[in-house]
Amino acid sequence: MAKPLFKAYSQNQQFLFPPSLEDMIDGNHPVRVVSEVIDRIDIDIIIKKYKGGGTTSYHPRMLLKVLVYGYLNNIYSSRRIEASVKENIYFMWLSGMAQPDHRTINRFRSERLRNILKEVFAQIVLLLVDSGHVSLKEIYTDGTKIESVANRYSFVWGKAIKTSRERIKEQLKQLWSYSQQIAEQEKNDDTPPDFDKIDSKNVKATIEKIDTALKDKEVSKEVKQKLNYAKKNWPSKLKQYCKQEKILAGRNSYSKTDPGGTFMRMKEDYLKNGQLKPGYNAQISTNNQFVVNYSLHPNPTDTRTLIPHLEQYKALYNTVPAVQVTDAGYGSEENYQYLHTQNIEAYIKPTDFDRKQKRNWQPNPFVTEQLEYDGAKDELICPAGKPMKRIGGYRKKQSGFIKTYASYQAKGCNKCPLKEACHKQKGNRIININHKGQRLKQQKEFITVKKDQQMWSLSLEISNTIKTSNVFY
Repeated sequence: MAKPLFKAYSQNQQFLFPPSLEDMIDGNHPVRVVSEVIDRIDIDIIIKKYKGGGTTSYHPRMLLKVLVYGYLNNIYSSRRIEASVKENIYFMWLSGMAQPDHRTINRFRSERLRNILKEVFAQIVLLLVDSGHVSLKEIYTDGTKIESVANRYSFVWGKAIKTSRERIKEQLKQLWSYSQQIAEQEKNDDTPPDFDKIDSKNVKATIEKIDTALKDKEVSKEVKQKLNYAKKNWPSKLKQYCKQEKILAGRNSYSKTDPGGTFMRMKEDYLKNGQLKPGYNAQISTNNQFVVNYSLHPNPTDTRTLIPHLEQYKALYNTVPAVQVTDAGYGSEENYQYLHTQNIEAYIKPTDFDRKQKRNWQPNPFVTEQLEYDGAKDELICPAGKPMKRIGGYRKKQSGFIKTYASYQAKGCNKCPLKEACHKQKGNRIININHKGQRLKQQKEFITVKKDQQMWSLSLEISNTIKTSNVFY
């Protein structure tokens, strides 16, 4: 039997010339792409963050390369990055054998990169545009919810604040009424306070009036306790509610440990119990599998994120996309109007798109969208072919945006053989329709089924990019 042969092995090798890291890295390795791209961007906005004088600092371009390459490899911990620049040949090459510690790395990204990271990001995207890898004309946008690193049990709810205010209001009314009954003969000011204005200053003044009216009077122990509690707690509580409402800014909730996050239901709930968690609604726009825009929002739904997301896009690139593709979650009159004003050709997936693709799908002639509208007479034609006259309308404000609805009513519904299938209303059917919203929706949704299928297949890029993107994970 032949003797096995092995290559020479020695841990104590000596080199005539020191080895070069440059020779150890493949020419097509992604680390070279990271280095080349960051070498080409302008980092003056980062350098301006440094104060002059003192000891030397690690070069910001080197630290930026190390951070970006770490993020691309799912390494986010400053301690792990510190270990990598000592152990990983690719990090060692990027850093030029420099070994910044975790404090330096963390200080660089938390202080030097604060509020300027998106400008650096935009520069990288523009380099990709110049090289032909990315186009800013067509973008595909979708959102995903990410959990905040916050205490999920430190809830502050907008409804709870409103309820507490109402409770104080009712109890204050009771105390005022009681004081008026006790001191009716001696009262000098019979003008009641403005109970609708429940703030710290107004409540404090009202409590002082009540206290003055009940002074030296025989009152129940319960009233004394309630009045003392009101003196000590209500003004400070109302100050607290005022601060909390400013943080809420119209939201339903926030976490005390992360005021920017909102409690929302996550898409991936491993407990499967619908638990609310503090988080953000992350919006990502892509082109050719590259992320060209990202933004974080406290809104649980995608509807209210599209406009600020596109406004940020405009601020980064001084232009708006020519084409915007989204799913049905972005469909709203406010969004349609914005897209129309900005001359953006939008392809928004209709809510009933998937249902219409089924073989057994049949149009429902009784739904509002299927009813014929006679613009000249301003009438709807009911499924029985009879006119529905306009009887008025109303305006509805939602999230600061006003929608206008027109109301139409049919005649003789009780005698119509189609009533059971048509509607469940008592009497004649009334339909409220937003003509402007419907018109904008038709303009911004897909025109033909063929085009639907074509554009929606392209928009799969959105979900694929979100799954593979390292921007947020």
